[in-house]
Amino acid sequence: MKFKIAGATLALALMSCSVWAQTNEPKKETHKNTRTVTGCMQKDGDEYQVTAKDGSTWEVKSDSLDLAKHVGHTVTVTGAVSNAALHGAKEDTKTEAREHGIDKNSTEHGHMTVTNLKMVSGSCEK
Repeated sequence: MKFKIAGATLALALMSCSVWAQTNEPKKETHKNTRTVTGCMQKDGDEYQVTAKDGSTWEVKSDSLDLAKHVGHTVTVTGAVSNAALHGAKEDTKTEAREHGIDKNSTEHGHMTVTNLKMVSGSCEK
């Protein structure tokens, strides 16, 4: 009987440690709900896009900011990532593909609702 209690206690302790370890892992950048990106603001048709130096692209929109007046500028935008969990899973898959040599040129691409915009430069770096 003592062995059953000791075994059950040990099992419970191990399970609680694994749960604790899972909840304390830092969130990957690609999984965050809010992101900050610096890059060149461009417009294609009715859509705005920020392209960062690392090649990542973000389709951006805003209900409160005038993105049009920043086209051709280097900007830093902060906003809510659309479907953050799905975005994170998609980017994890791209990372795995790069690590295994399947798609070496895949860069991050996402959608963001911008809540803050800061102009860094009046032009985009080439």
